[in-house]
Amino acid sequence: MNKKKISIGPKLYITLCFIFFYLPIAVTMFFSFNSSKSLTKFTGFSLKWYKKLLTDNDIIAAVYVSISIAVIATIISTVLGTITAIGLSRSRKILREWLLNVNNMPIMNPDIVTAIGLMILFTSMRLERGYLTMLLAHIAFCTPYVITSVYPKVRSMDHNLANVAMDLGATPFQALTKVIIPMLKPGIFAGMLLAFTMSLDDFVVSYFVTGNGVSNISIVVYNMTKRTNPTINALSTLLILVVVLILVGVNVIPALAKKRHKKVEMSASHNSPLKKIGVAVATVGVLAVAVFCGARFSAISSKPVLRVYNSGEYMDTSLIEDFQKEYNCKVVYETFDSNETMYTKLQSGAEYDVIIPSDYMIERLISEDYLQPIDWKLITNKDKIIPKLLKNDFDPDNKYTVPYYWGTVGILYDKTVVDENDLKEGWNILRNKKYSGQIYMYDSERDSFMVALKGLGYSMNTRNKDELKQAYNWLIEQNNTMKPVYVGDDVMDNMISGNKAMAVVYSGDGSYVINENDNMGFFVPDQGSNVWTDGMVITKKCKNTKLAHQFIDYFLSYDVAEQNTDYIGYDSAVKSVYEYFKKDVFSNPKPVKLIEFLLSFCLGKDDIVLDFFSGSGTTADAVMNANLFSGNKDKFILVQLAEDIDKMLSSSSANAKRVQIMLFRCWMRFISRILLQNFQKNAFAVPDKKWMKKTIAGSAFL
Repeated sequence: MNKKKISIGPKLYITLCFIFFYLPIAVTMFFSFNSSKSLTKFTGFSLKWYKKLLTDNDIIAAVYVSISIAVIATIISTVLGTITAIGLSRSRKILREWLLNVNNMPIMNPDIVTAIGLMILFTSMRLERGYLTMLLAHIAFCTPYVITSVYPKVRSMDHNLANVAMDLGATPFQALTKVIIPMLKPGIFAGMLLAFTMSLDDFVVSYFVTGNGVSNISIVVYNMTKRTNPTINALSTLLILVVVLILVGVNVIPALAKKRHKKVEMSASHNSPLKKIGVAVATVGVLAVAVFCGARFSAISSKPVLRVYNSGEYMDTSLIEDFQKEYNCKVVYETFDSNETMYTKLQSGAEYDVIIPSDYMIERLISEDYLQPIDWKLITNKDKIIPKLLKNDFDPDNKYTVPYYWGTVGILYDKTVVDENDLKEGWNILRNKKYSGQIYMYDSERDSFMVALKGLGYSMNTRNKDELKQAYNWLIEQNNTMKPVYVGDDVMDNMISGNKAMAVVYSGDGSYVINENDNMGFFVPDQGSNVWTDGMVITKKCKNTKLAHQFIDYFLSYDVAEQNTDYIGYDSAVKSVYEYFKKDVFSNPKPVKLIEFLLSFCLGKDDIVLDFFSGSGTTADAVMNANLFSGNKDKFILVQLAEDIDKMLSSSSANAKRVQIMLFRCWMRFISRILLQNFQKNAFAVPDKKWMKKTIAGSAFL
C-alpha cells in the first residue's frame, strides 16, 4: 500500500509535465486541419492550409534559409568550439578562467543585447546585411554553447593518452583525430545538437542582423502573427514531424540495431550512429553550401534593385511580383513589427529605399534628416489621392510623404453581449463595470492615452500636465476595476473567436474581424478619435530614386490600390477606391444557395458553366462551392454584357446587331443543351409542377 501511495506523486507529476509541454503541440497540430481561419474554433477538416503553405514562396525560401544556416553554423561552430575547448584545457589557469568567463557572456546576455551588438558591428564593418551576416551571427552565438558542452569532457580526459600515441609514432593530427576526438564524442555530439537547435530556433538575433529580404522561419512566423493565419499551424506541424523523425532516427533505430548486433561490438562501434550522423550532417552541410552558392550565383542580375521596408501584413506581396515584371527590376521586401523597430534599424545604418511608417514617425524622420523630398512630377497618380490627406501637421507641405492608408481607432464589440444602448457612453463604456474582465485594450501608450483623454473630454494632443495626469489616473483606475487585457495584433483572432465583449482596435482590423464574424460591430465614439495616416517615403540613402517614385506611383493606380485594399482592409488614400469600398456595390445580390440548387440538376463532372451576365460573380461562387462539396472540377466562364439591351441595339451598327444576335443564340443553345443533358441523365426524375414553379421563379429572380 505504501509503495502505491509513494508512486502516485511522481506519476502525477510526470503526467502534468507531459500535458503542460505536449498539449499545446497537440492543439497546434489539430487546428492545422481546420477549414476556417480561426485558431481557436474547429469548423471542419481541411488540407487547404498545407496546400497554401507548400505554394508560398516566402515560406519555402525561409525554410531553406533556416535549414542551410543551421547546418552550416552547426558544422563551423562545432569545429571551432571543439578546438577552442581543447586549447583551453592546455592553457594557463588564469588565462583559462578569464577566457571561460568571456565565453559565458554571450550565453548569459539577453538575446536583444547580443543582437544589437552584432548589428552595430556589421554596420561598422560595412557588411551588407543578409544571408552572410545572419550566418556569421549564428556561428558567433552557437560556438560558446559548443565550448560549454565539450570542455567538461576535455577536463575529464586523460591527456597522457595523446602523448603516448605520439610516443608510439602518431603525428599530432593523428593523435587528435584517433585518440582525443573519439574520447570527446559525447560532448561534441551534445554541443552539435545544441548549436543546431539554437540556430534553427533563433529569432531575435536573426531579426536584427538580416536584410535584403532574407528571412528564416522564425521571422516569417512572427510576421504571420499580424493576422489570423492558420498556415502557422500547418508549418508548425510539419516542423514537429521533422523533429520527431530525427529523434526516432537518432534514438530508436540505433537501439534496434544494437539489439541485433550484440555480438559484433567492434563492428557496431566502427559504424556508430554518431559517425553516421556526423557524416550525414557534413554531407548535408556541403550540399547546402553548394546549393546556396549556386542559387546566389544564379540570382546575380543586372536588374535594378529596390529595397522596401513596410509593416508586416500591410501589402499584398503578389502586387510586388507584378511590379517587378512590369518594370524589370528586383524588389527586396522586408517587414517590421513596429515603427520603433524600424527606426532602430535605420539608426544602426540599415539601408532602405522606400519605407512606409506612421505619421508620428514620419515627422521624426523628417526632423532627423532621414528622408529626401518627393518629386511630385514623377507621381502621375497624384490627383487620385484624397485631398484631405495632403493636408496634415506632420508634413504640412507634403514635401516628403505620399499617403498610403489611413483610418481611425474605435471599439469593436460583440453584438450578442454588448447592449447597444451602452454605446452612448462612448469611450467611457470601457469603464462600465458590467463588462469587467471582458475588454481588450491595444498595447500602445499613444492610443491608450488618446482613449483616456477623449473619455475625459480633452484634446488628444494636449500638453497640459494636469490633463495628462488625469488621463493617467483614468487608465490606472480602469486597469484596477475592469481588469482589461492589453494585446497586440492577436486581438483579431481573439475577437473572431468571441473571447471578449469589446476591444480597442484600428478600423482596418475591425473591418477584418467583422468580415470573419457577423456578430461583431465597430463604432467610433462621438467624443472623437485618432485619425492616423501611414505614408510612403523615400530615404536619403536611396540610389535609384526614379524606381522608388515608380513604385509609389504604382500603388496609387486604381487597380493596384483596389486589390491591395481588398487584401489589407484599411481605408485607401486613393479616393475612387475608398468610395468603392464604402458603398454597397450590389444593391440586390443574388442568392448563392439558390444557384447551387439549380446547378445541382445540371452539372456532371468537369462541366463548364457559361454566364453572359456575370454581375457580382455569384455564379462563379456557386460553382466553386458546389465543387467543394461534390469533389467535381467544374469550370466557369463569366461574361458581363451591357445590360441596357434596347439602347445598345438601337445605337449599334448592323454588324454589332449580328454579333449580339449570335451571342443571344449561343446563350439559348447553351441553356437548351443543359436542359437536354439534365433530362437525358435524369430521365426517371421528371420534375413536378412545384419544382417547375420554383425554377421559373428562380430564373425570373436571376
